[in-house]
Amino acid sequence: MRKRTLGTDGLRVSALGLGCMGMSDFYGQGDDQESVAVIRRALDLGIDFLDTADMYGNGTNEELVGRAIKGRRDEVVLATKFGIKREGGTRTIENSPDYIRAACDASLRRLGVDHVDLYYLHRRNPGVPIEESVGAMAELVEQGKVRYLGLSEVSAGTLREAHAVHPITALQSEYSLFTRGLEAEILPAARELGIGLVAYSPISRGLLTGALPPPEELPEGDFRRSLPRVTGENAAHNRALVAEVQRIAEAAGVTTAQLALAWVLAQGDDIVPIPGTKRLKYLEENAAAADVTLTPEQLAALAEAVPPDAVRGDRYASMADVER
Repeated sequence: MRKRTLGTDGLRVSALGLGCMGMSDFYGQGDDQESVAVIRRALDLGIDFLDTADMYGNGTNEELVGRAIKGRRDEVVLATKFGIKREGGTRTIENSPDYIRAACDASLRRLGVDHVDLYYLHRRNPGVPIEESVGAMAELVEQGKVRYLGLSEVSAGTLREAHAVHPITALQSEYSLFTRGLEAEILPAARELGIGLVAYSPISRGLLTGALPPPEELPEGDFRRSLPRVTGENAAHNRALVAEVQRIAEAAGVTTAQLALAWVLAQGDDIVPIPGTKRLKYLEENAAAADVTLTPEQLAALAEAVPPDAVRGDRYASMADVER
């Protein structure tokens, strides 16, 4: 597995990471035994960049990742996130310095480690100055609990303000052939500042596999049942776009998911996609995408098939917590 560098301070990670969220939350029932096997197989394949968050399964995902990497900590670049609290069916955004300190200690306990490599502010609460939040995160770096800092789903302005307080190594945001909103302002700002992009949902929540069933056929508890892109009038339009991508993938001799991942990888060496899966067969398929190099003709065909604004529907049912 090839390596890429995030930021300007030397954080080296595998060119593809592994998003662990779906192993514990949001995509229906998981299987912890298989999920542990997926994580360990990813390490065997050279995928060393693991991504979790304290809100995934309300801490259970961090515990799962901790079990999976026990005895192999030195093989892992471990990333987790704080800032989204889920209590009694309510969801709030918490960025206060005291909360950040407590959240980090709790994550370390669940993960069973003495430090995390990359610590993200998961969502921004505009009621807390970003300087205060990043200042508290910087203290964690000084204490050795965190090596590098990141932000998730923030605007170009927030990115600049945060980076002025302490170097930000990575911006984690949704980015794929179907999600291009970063390209106008946010990605250029990140590149100007020397901040790498960690692209989550690079297969667009499974839509770019070409195999995502209709919402009503998804399991209970799968949050994609309510996503605007796969429901209502948007569904047929977006599936027609997927069909065009499938056609290009077939001609290239790769799966649709591999083509989608190769497209993200082709957008710059400062971008690291972190496709999520809880199944071994999909892990193997995704890992093979790192060896797919798209030709200029294939990239041009994808650009024609899916222009930046072609996809219909928001990424979430509510975009209230996402800065633009």
